[in-house]
Amino acid sequence: MIEWVVTESGVRVHDAEDSSVRVDARDLSVSAPGSEVPRPVDETLDLVATELRLPIAVVYVESLADEERYELANETEPLDLPDGEYLVDVDAEVKTYLKLSGPVTVRKTADFDEVVVTVPERRAVTVGFRSRHREPAGTVTVPPTPEGMATALSRLHSSHKTTGPDRSYPTLRGHPPLVELGDELDVPKSVAASTRDTGVELLAPADLESLYVLAPLAYYLQASVSVAEGATPTLRAPAGGVEQELDAMPVLERDATRVLRKVFFLDCLVRNAGPFGTNLAEASLLDTLELDAEWLYDADPAERLSTYLSVPYEAVEHRLPDWHLSTYVEPVTDHLETLPYLLDDLSLVYTPRTSELEGSELVERSLGDFYRSGAGQVASVDIVKPELRGSRVHGWLAEGTPIDVFKSTPAAYRNRAQYRGREGGTTRVTVVLNDEEMYGEHVDVAEIYRDRGEDIPVEVTVHEHLSTAELAEVFEAENDFVHYIGHCEEDGLRCPNGYLPASNLSDCNTQTFFLNACGSYYEGIELVEKGAVAGAITFSQVLDEHAVKVGTAFARLLIHGFAIERAMQLARRRIMMGKDYAVVGDGTHVVTQNENRLPATTTLEEVAEDSYLLTYDQFSAGNTGGFYHPYVEGNEYSYLCGNESEFALDRTEVREFLRRAETPVVYDGDVCWSNELEDRFDG
Repeated sequence: MIEWVVTESGVRVHDAEDSSVRVDARDLSVSAPGSEVPRPVDETLDLVATELRLPIAVVYVESLADEERYELANETEPLDLPDGEYLVDVDAEVKTYLKLSGPVTVRKTADFDEVVVTVPERRAVTVGFRSRHREPAGTVTVPPTPEGMATALSRLHSSHKTTGPDRSYPTLRGHPPLVELGDELDVPKSVAASTRDTGVELLAPADLESLYVLAPLAYYLQASVSVAEGATPTLRAPAGGVEQELDAMPVLERDATRVLRKVFFLDCLVRNAGPFGTNLAEASLLDTLELDAEWLYDADPAERLSTYLSVPYEAVEHRLPDWHLSTYVEPVTDHLETLPYLLDDLSLVYTPRTSELEGSELVERSLGDFYRSGAGQVASVDIVKPELRGSRVHGWLAEGTPIDVFKSTPAAYRNRAQYRGREGGTTRVTVVLNDEEMYGEHVDVAEIYRDRGEDIPVEVTVHEHLSTAELAEVFEAENDFVHYIGHCEEDGLRCPNGYLPASNLSDCNTQTFFLNACGSYYEGIELVEKGAVAGAITFSQVLDEHAVKVGTAFARLLIHGFAIERAMQLARRRIMMGKDYAVVGDGTHVVTQNENRLPATTTLEEVAEDSYLLTYDQFSAGNTGGFYHPYVEGNEYSYLCGNESEFALDRTEVREFLRRAETPVVYDGDVCWSNELEDRFDG
């Protein structure tokens, strides 16, 4: 679903998840629906203008006469194209295409802030928009058995738009069908018709534990899954001569992960031989491996899989991008209905295992005088230490309360689906101050949220000293984010007239939240069960100073497009006792979009006098298989998300980067914002 509105400066478009793009123009006139563009789009507009300005992005221009293609990455020199018909592809948060007649000039501004498309005089331009939002493609009903789960896994990949290497692009996978448990098998005709026969088969033992672990591999390979009692897990592709046995559990976790990561990575390299390629830094590995990208791009899935499997894992192991997400799932039938949401994010799936928490991991403290002033008795939480496997972000869909991961529930994913499609366009933020001692945090975070309103529509409401009834109204109202600053005790969130337990709410229509209060874990879990998608909480008593540091850092990261778990990971680095803070619900959830489409972090290290190493990392759990292009002077390469890029810069170049960047920077042991750090490099 695409909605659009004419603004003072041009047109603003947003989709069901409030992802948006602006098209600013001089002397603009608009009519809709517009003419056709030669790409799949959700909406078109016909504009008349001389100059169009769009957010910074990687840009491709294709001649519609001879299919010659140009890429505008970091070049400050414009593309000057002669008479002809052109399609300009702007890789913005909402995919945008411009069909127009030349001559045309396409350039990026010197500060890498905008893409500018200019024609000599006012003329017609057709603009097409396609949402990256993916709706589930129907619902499959299966019995709660291993056989039923195998049937579901054989259908979930029906949402893939292709069987070729381009399936590694997140926009070409689609959201898998939902799964319901029932007595009778029911596969909708639309799902059956969309299920492609790739010739890839996966045999699994008839137990849920193995099937959950194999689910991401089966989904990505578009495999037909079958089960048999006592079977050895086996990957087959008869047309390609593939017959590869995998070890049984628990080693199956390692084997399945290795196959998936290798195949996915090689697809990301081979796809550059197709029409959507870029100047990818990692692509040279194909020559080292003596792989023919053009042949592999056109090969059938069985042949391509056979070639990939012949590459030793050790040959690519150290070049693999970091995997974005692992979810530790208790292998029970009830979680089968949550599996499509995990596969939509292409999460790895592991069996949850824990160990006893060492005392040093949650610092023993006797600093009672420094805890949140006036805090009463908080609810105690028994915490366990999860055995984590290799990913950037970790989710826990199992019993127990773990550290270092977000604690999710099936309700969180159902709630996420319900928020998609809400009428929106404006991010609604409510700040609640119910603790006078924390007045400074409430002022700071409200200003942070309002500042973001210069880029996207943000509506900020501030309340102080709410009663239990008033606070309940806040959580029951339609908010995108509620930042609560106050106290939480065994009886609930403290108000001037008593306590509000989240269980007293009729429902929760607040999408995300931060309960910056001592011991707010159980109230956070209850808010998710009542309707929220995710929220930040504390396990125990926290220090006043730490609450302010984490609260303000988290606010800025979240409102600038970081997923809630990633925002908390970075925010809690600012304090010694960061493990006191955690996320409940779906930690991959994003409240707003980032200026650069994907949020970035940088690390800056001084390696010699006036010589610095900048490490740049652009990453999002919802964009697995995407790539990014660092806007660093002289850089000509794109990089796969999950791989860091490094640049040697002098002091002047660092200052220039910080001036135009809008990103958190790890520098001198702390996390600060780029504009705050810029002043240190003046002179």
